[in-house]
Amino acid sequence: MSEDIKQAVTFLSKTETECPVCGNKFKKEEMMTGSGRLNAGDLTVELRRLYIPSKKYGEVHPLIYYIMTCPQCYYSASSSDFSDIKPQLIMKLKETTKERISSVESVFGAIDFMAKRTLIGGIASYYLALMTLDSFSKDMSPTIKGGIYSLRSAWLCNDLHAKYPSENYDYMADIFYRKAAFYYIKAIEGEQNGSEGMGGAKNLGPDLDKNYGYDGVLYIGAYLQYKYATDENEEDRKVSLANAKRIVARIFGMGKASKNKPAAILDNAKSLFDKIKNELKE
Repeated sequence: MSEDIKQAVTFLSKTETECPVCGNKFKKEEMMTGSGRLNAGDLTVELRRLYIPSKKYGEVHPLIYYIMTCPQCYYSASSSDFSDIKPQLIMKLKETTKERISSVESVFGAIDFMAKRTLIGGIASYYLALMTLDSFSKDMSPTIKGGIYSLRSAWLCNDLHAKYPSENYDYMADIFYRKAAFYYIKAIEGEQNGSEGMGGAKNLGPDLDKNYGYDGVLYIGAYLQYKYATDENEEDRKVSLANAKRIVARIFGMGKASKNKPAAILDNAKSLFDKIKNELKE
């Protein structure tokens, strides 16, 4: 299926990147951000920044360029992580090359990662990055990165669903949302018990325009558990809601310290807390 979206103007980086897994050299596609290409719109309750399309450049999707993908072996990671991989993991990633290629093609079909990045290519790159995170050590904070990548994938799937409502991208978005809920809650638990911190994630986003830090992680984790955590019965739902309530309460329950937090965090957290509290009462 062709994807009839108008791409923002992009360019290929001047320097080549060498894949640490297979040695292939390629140039990363970058997005130009000046001259009115990025017209910031609303901020959603999921802390996603929307952008207003312009007549000259059309729709803009900055998220689709975040992950680098080797067009030969499909090894994928963020620009900051791509070359920062321990030697003992390279062999593991070499051995799973066919698995990565087969997996992404079974879901998205054949994708040319040498061509200009599209929404589908962007989602596929995050999908591959999620597969790669299993090979990262805990000091690189793979769990919270898994949450962020899953959440962004869900956003991009919803963008595709708006364009192609009969192609089941909303179903795919729901799967990514549930994966994000799992990763976020696991990342919060890891930070609390010391099993895995978040210091290896340089930007906790969840979007690219602003880093909401640990407060953002707490809010998104509680929000996703409230909205998307799967519960088999009413008692399980109560447990999930109670956990989400405890998580979100930490954001605005710290007295004067909470006054310095962004309004987007405080307002959304208070609204979420009230929704959870009301459902627990019912």
